[in-house]
Amino acid sequence: MDYIRITSIEDPLFVKMHELMKEVFPPEEVLEFELWKEPLEDPSIRVFVAVHNGDVVGSTEYRYYPNWNIAMTDFTIIGRQGLSLGRFLAQNRLKDLTELAKENGKELFGMFAEIYDPYQRGDFEFGGVKAMDPFVRREVLSHLGYKKLDFTYVHPSWKNDGEAVAGLDLCFMPIDDQLEEISSELVVDFITTYYSVLSNKPTQWVQMVEDLKKREMIELLPL
Repeated sequence: MDYIRITSIEDPLFVKMHELMKEVFPPEEVLEFELWKEPLEDPSIRVFVAVHNGDVVGSTEYRYYPNWNIAMTDFTIIGRQGLSLGRFLAQNRLKDLTELAKENGKELFGMFAEIYDPYQRGDFEFGGVKAMDPFVRREVLSHLGYKKLDFTYVHPSWKNDGEAVAGLDLCFMPIDDQLEEISSELVVDFITTYYSVLSNKPTQWVQMVEDLKKREMIELLPL
């Protein structure tokens, strides 16, 4: 199995990846095909696919922020079972990020991720792929070391229609597993930068950010 980076919507592997995304993710979580052009060409956004016998069977997108020495896992897709895809993608992603942090003269501080909370909502559909079941994924990410940030989280819909998407937690995986809290300033700086591409922010998201600005630290809770 190969771990291959995609940098263009013209890449045939991207066509296969985008179709896989539409099969497993809710519509509001999938960016339109043409809108991927600039993100894929952005050197700070890293999109990789797992290729098995010519087929895209999994994918992950993430990015490294050198100023904060943190990463963000945008998504991980397990498209086929029985290939140890979760481990394959997680190991290759961490290896890549470790190298990026090393080039930055540092050891990676940690990684953010938005994680579905099926205990809030039970209507998530993931194309019938059992490995993508939100209950399963939540436990897997807990095993990887992700912890829930202690606040109620929403994010702007990627449709840029001003709607707030709930039913997720913003989580953080510290490289130092003993870390119990992170600065609220880091969280605010990160999410405002991450969603700067969307011009139409929902009121709930704006209020959430304002509330976070009033806090100094945010506790990391068990997931």
